[in-house]
Amino acid sequence: MREQPENDEWEFRGTVWYWRGPSPYHFVTVPEPVAGELREWSFVSYGWGMIPVTASIGGTTWPTSLFPKDGGYVLPLRDHVRRAEDLDVDDEASVLLRIRES
Repeated sequence: MREQPENDEWEFRGTVWYWRGPSPYHFVTVPEPVAGELREWSFVSYGWGMIPVTASIGGTTWPTSLFPKDGGYVLPLRDHVRRAEDLDVDDEASVLLRIRES
């Protein structure tokens, strides 16, 4: 049985950005110190290296998964989260992440 890393919760601030690809979406990039710790949780990953988490911004909490990008991770922001927290591109968000092992 694999031993779990000590930390399973992180707080950070990040800037909202928009990806205009075939499936446009808003994201917040996870800063490198946090991404480094998240790599220790890669054993909970599924499909393409995504890591299941519960994310909170302000009063909004939702289940999601971090997407791997450029050696780190990005947090997808659903439209209902952005509306509820009045977030738009280039706004800074305070994020709380918790590993979701289900």
